[in-house]
Amino acid sequence: MNQEVERAAFICSRDTLDGAYPALILGINAARQGMETKIFFTFMGLNLVCKGGLDKAKFYPPGFMGAIPGMCNLATSMMKSKAEKANVPDLADLMEMAQLEGVELIACRMTVDMMEVPPEKLIDGVKVWTAEEFLKYAKDAKLCLFT
Repeated sequence: MNQEVERAAFICSRDTLDGAYPALILGINAARQGMETKIFFTFMGLNLVCKGGLDKAKFYPPGFMGAIPGMCNLATSMMKSKAEKANVPDLADLMEMAQLEGVELIACRMTVDMMEVPPEKLIDGVKVWTAEEFLKYAKDAKLCLFT
């Protein structure tokens, strides 16, 4: 039988640890379940698919704690340490795993243009799509999540 492959679509709009990890982990797991998978990086999430962008991802504590000077750096260090202790790969390893698993990384055309990001600044393998192109893909996806 010729069965159509299920699709998964994820949208990542934040360049933070808690913006990047869910998109990549869900994307990898969807691909491992045999789903055609794409992650659409828009607005600040675009930074994650720019060369060196993963190294700049931070964790911003919610509420007033995030406003305390130095708290972001402390919280980022703490979250990275917790991830390491739990054997969770870092973002660079997850991005590489995602690409190896066949997850397609898509940069938002509007954001690329608005932020004036030249194509050579994007990591290898990233495609640039308009919102319309992504929506045409996502409308037939079994999963479409904003992470």
